Amino acid sequence: MAGTSAARLHSQRDRRGFIMVAALWLLAGLAALAAVASLYIAQSAAAVTSVAGAVELEMLSTAGVELAAYELSSNKLARRPTHGGFSFRLANSNIAVEYMSEAARINLNMAPRSMIAGLFAALGASSEDAVVFANRVASWRSPSAESPSSEDGAYRSAGLTYVPRHGPFNNVDELLLVAGLPIELVERALPFFTVYSGMADINVIDAAPEVVAALPGMSALRLTSFLDQRASLPPDDPVAVLAALGGSQPGATVAGSTAYRVRMRITLPDGRQSRPEGVFQLLGTGDSAAYRVFTWRDDIDPISGIARR
Repeated sequence: MAGTSAARLHSQRDRRGFIMVAALWLLAGLAALAAVASLYIAQSAAAVTSVAGAVELEMLSTAGVELAAYELSSNKLARRPTHGGFSFRLANSNIAVEYMSEAARINLNMAPRSMIAGLFAALGASSEDAVVFANRVASWRSPSAESPSSEDGAYRSAGLTYVPRHGPFNNVDELLLVAGLPIELVERALPFFTVYSGMADINVIDAAPEVVAALPGMSALRLTSFLDQRASLPPDDPVAVLAALGGSQPGATVAGSTAYRVRMRITLPDGRQSRPEGVFQLLGTGDSAAYRVFTWRDDIDPISGIARR
């Protein structure tokens, strides 16, 4: 009788021990589930915040472009300004906008070889190398019938899996594909090139000193003299500007392009910043839209947590 009672007591203790172990496993599972849920909620919140921030930045940058296009289109002056800027406040954010005609840059598809060679020389290439590099650029954009037959073979001999486009550059970054050009030189030259201006000449009032130096026949003395006077020259008087250049100067103009490069600095209420940049073209009165965006890039403050688009 005593043995039966002891066995029953031992069995009850085993069951209680099993239940306790099961309960502990259940609690551990619930804790793991809660941790996973917490992580999921945190990640979802971060994703929602990131998307919301990106949408807000897109809205603000679009507003900046539209205001720039409006200011340029509605300008009552006889000659549309080639550069300018303004600032405004929207959605508790501060937006500073600067714009400049693409005529301030050298058109990769339209500029003469001498101007492209002049820029390479102004950026440090020897005169001989600059001419060679300019010829490689011209061969890339020239139709097959006008390009030396050896040009395609030079690319294959270099082990490249492509040949020159034999057509216009789609964007300035394509310059990195031209064989024989030093990468360091190309990277220095990219900020001075464009494919959007629609003109072969450059606006010497807005152009960087390196671009003015690229004008055919430009000497260091004439360049220095012109840059010293430029700030006081009337931008709408081509005669005065050309006189400051020493007379007739091939490739120089004071005209602007219908394409403008716009740069912004957007500061959100929480301090995050974005510095978007793009190129848009003003369209004519017969078009369905006021402007067309050619290219756009958003540079986000790295501490913002918003991914670069």
